[in-house]
Amino acid sequence: MSSEGPLVLGIETSCDETGVGLVRGTTLLADAVASSVDEHARFGGVVPEVASRAHLEAMVPTLERAAETAGVRLHDVDAIAVTSGPGLAGALLVGVAAAKALAIGLGKPLYGVNHLAAHVAVDQLEHGPLPEPCLALLVSGGHSSLLEVHDVTVGVEPMGATIDDAAGEAFDKVARLLGLPFPGGPHIDRAAREGQVTIDFPRGLTSRRDLERHRFDFSFSGLKTAVARWVEARERSGEPVPVADVAASFQEAVCDVLVRKALDAATERGIEDILIGGGVAANSRLRALATERAADRGIRVRVPRPGLCTDNGAMVAALGAELVARGRTPSTLDLPADSSMPVTTVVA
Repeated sequence: MSSEGPLVLGIETSCDETGVGLVRGTTLLADAVASSVDEHARFGGVVPEVASRAHLEAMVPTLERAAETAGVRLHDVDAIAVTSGPGLAGALLVGVAAAKALAIGLGKPLYGVNHLAAHVAVDQLEHGPLPEPCLALLVSGGHSSLLEVHDVTVGVEPMGATIDDAAGEAFDKVARLLGLPFPGGPHIDRAAREGQVTIDFPRGLTSRRDLERHRFDFSFSGLKTAVARWVEARERSGEPVPVADVAASFQEAVCDVLVRKALDAATERGIEDILIGGGVAANSRLRALATERAADRGIRVRVPRPGLCTDNGAMVAALGAELVARGRTPSTLDLPADSSMPVTTVVA
């Protein structure tokens, strides 16, 4: 192992991106991604079987591209890390099978890691070692979670999660209502920059009664329905739908709740650092609002660059490198693909 830290290959196939990353210590050497998003766009969402087949086709070329970019041979790696859950079962199986084959063929240890923990660990590639403790706000198409993190290689403590739609899922559904393409997040963000927050959409689970039962949980299903009803009312009356204003107002409602609950959770636990990860962390309003409100409370905010927020192999390699550096026990070769892997399990 180099004095600069372990060289780890990371494989990510939990959804529609085939990601392969190479990390040495906390230095990113390569981050190759092949996305099948265009194949899903006409369906308005990810089709699991289509995603699985796309991973099969992209795996070897993406591995070769990452190794070439990093200037290393696969024989040079110290360990293999792969997302073993949570995610789409068929998609996960492709990555886990590839990682097992590489581990056996190269004679390297294998780490089956948690997708959500990897979203936390990737921030180290840009901002250095994670503060311990920190609060992680993870927001994507499948997850909206608040996690207290003391040591990302050992486990995290869930503080809150979505009870229905995840934030990214709500972005996709509202984008479809407004006639915007899939995936909805970037298109809502772009449209919102041209609009004004003129509609007071509801903030889910923020009433006094809700906070007693779901203090740090999220709900975006009601917000999505409120947007749909508002748009339908405009269309029935024959009035044009102000897409930019609806996008801005919806986005503000989502970001307001995410930031409010994250800051309240950090304040309650006496945590001074918040890390935001997941695909929705690329949203420009979320990044700006979190930074602005956190400064008022003396809390620091860390957000990776947008390319590291969405699913990628670099985040898996980053967590793998940290596991190797801290001497954590590798996974066995009967490692499963666990679509419902709990966030409290970092290594399967």
